[in-house]
Amino acid sequence: MDKQTLLKQHFGHSGFRPGQEALMDALLSGRDVMGVMPTGAGKSVCYQLPALLLPGMTLVLSPLISLMKDQVAALAQAGIPAAYINSSLDGDAYREVYRQIRRGECKLLYVAPERLQAGGFRRLLGELPVSLVAVDEAHCVSQWGQDFRPSYLEIAELVRSLPHRPPVGAFTATATAAVRRDIESLLELQHPLRVTTGFDRPNLFFEVVHARDKDLWLRHFLAQRPEQSGIVYCATRKTVDAVTAALLDQGVPAARYHAGMEDLQRRQSQEGFVYDQARVMVATNAFGMGIDKSNVSFVVHYNMPKDLESYYQEAGRAGRDGSPARCVLLYAPGDVRTAKFLIANSQENQEGDPERLRRDLRRLDRMVRYCKTSGCLRADILDYFGEIHGGNCGNCGNCAGDFWDRDITIEAQKILSAVARVEKRYAYGLGAAVIIKLLRGSRDKRVLQLGLDHLPTYGALRGMDQPRIQRYLDFLLEEGYLLTEGTEYPVLRLTAQAGDVLFRGKRVLLREPALQAEVPASKTAPLPQDVDGGLLEILKDLRFRLAQKAGVPAYVVFSNATLTDMAALKPLDMEAFLQVSGVGRVKAERYGALFLKAIQDWRAGVAPLT
Repeated sequence: MDKQTLLKQHFGHSGFRPGQEALMDALLSGRDVMGVMPTGAGKSVCYQLPALLLPGMTLVLSPLISLMKDQVAALAQAGIPAAYINSSLDGDAYREVYRQIRRGECKLLYVAPERLQAGGFRRLLGELPVSLVAVDEAHCVSQWGQDFRPSYLEIAELVRSLPHRPPVGAFTATATAAVRRDIESLLELQHPLRVTTGFDRPNLFFEVVHARDKDLWLRHFLAQRPEQSGIVYCATRKTVDAVTAALLDQGVPAARYHAGMEDLQRRQSQEGFVYDQARVMVATNAFGMGIDKSNVSFVVHYNMPKDLESYYQEAGRAGRDGSPARCVLLYAPGDVRTAKFLIANSQENQEGDPERLRRDLRRLDRMVRYCKTSGCLRADILDYFGEIHGGNCGNCGNCAGDFWDRDITIEAQKILSAVARVEKRYAYGLGAAVIIKLLRGSRDKRVLQLGLDHLPTYGALRGMDQPRIQRYLDFLLEEGYLLTEGTEYPVLRLTAQAGDVLFRGKRVLLREPALQAEVPASKTAPLPQDVDGGLLEILKDLRFRLAQKAGVPAYVVFSNATLTDMAALKPLDMEAFLQVSGVGRVKAERYGALFLKAIQDWRAGVAPLT
């Protein structure tokens, strides 16, 4: 059977997505590959489909137990024999998987890289025809990535130890150029086909909100979308606990997840979210890598992450099925202090590697720049990953928002003049906090000790609040009129460009939102015109009942995008049902009659069964 037929039969797609076919063909020909594809672009199919066409077994190295279980459950629904080995299996289940493998009944075996250190498992692999090794979340092999896992360094040695070296496929959604080089080197990929389909996720609406009251904003945001499922990321365990308690008090079915919880508690929280019993997961970054839940409609970052790679990966857990989704970052200056504390006290930086600390602080500065930019947010992300783009996207908070240009030339001149006079008096320079106090005419002890109250610019912006001056100062940094020098205690310096504003009449225009609303505007995407909302709800209810009966998450039966397409096409027979995107022959045989009856009853005005 050819790959096109298998794609439709098992995965329900009539054609390949960008990059998929080239990666599959390379693996089938015995060539190594490295695929960098955004979340939701179909990375898994790139090795799952070749696994069906190759004679032996495909070994999939995956970082998390939850991901393995979800993938194997989804493959079972698609009619593909797969299994996993991890610590969640008891002795009987473990032995049964071994028997299946030895009988040749398993086409894909999912294991964590830590399993490679077990002698019994290595001996088993030595007895089996391993046709392909797929490395999921491959960026975990790089110490320069955000999710480094030392066990990933064992993969190359495992491949070398196999009786016959199979092709190796490395797949990730988040990798800068440096991390991509690391992946290729540390996994010992041999002349790989490199496919980078791009980092853009057009269905995601990115937004940064400078909310004074994050709890109030979040409460209104969730109230506007009572049927949607999403994730709220927090920087600390304490914040996770507080936000979860507040949501539960408001009647929002929420679960929490962080490393300070017992394993059983975390597992129950995760299953509650995956099975739609809790519609909101409040979590630290310990949650989410490899979560295959396709119906996540929003990701809100209650605090700013430490780097843009982490933000892109975490925000990218929304809209995996291609449906419109929102990614909102709630920014406050205190988030920067929290992030610096977490960086300085991380296990890696406690080991005293100054270069790693400097790198982490540079990445934090880049994350802060994203939060403060008035330009296109999507373009800013694509710039970071080195992807060429067309400029403003028209579909992010900055492009689609209502903005106006504020002339801050006079304020800019006062700020730049203050920095110039400080530089002249104190060669070592001063930081932003002290400069702001100088401009506000503060009687702070440090200001008086330094004699800053005798400078002509002392009190030049008296009466202006600290956040407003900070915003202007950040903008001057962003536009290149100022720069910071030093890492642990950064000081402000003028650039040559500052002379244009101070001496040559250059105007400074700051693009700002016309209204800073504490209540979020609703940007829930409307349904396509040919989709009846009532029918869609009937189909979702049927899916939920079928998923409960099968003991799998609802999205494993059919994704939201598939149900939306089904509600648009309104098929009345099996031939038409197979034309729905995401419906393959295996699932059509299993569920087709039930969904067709639901559509026929809806057309006839018959009330659905509950």
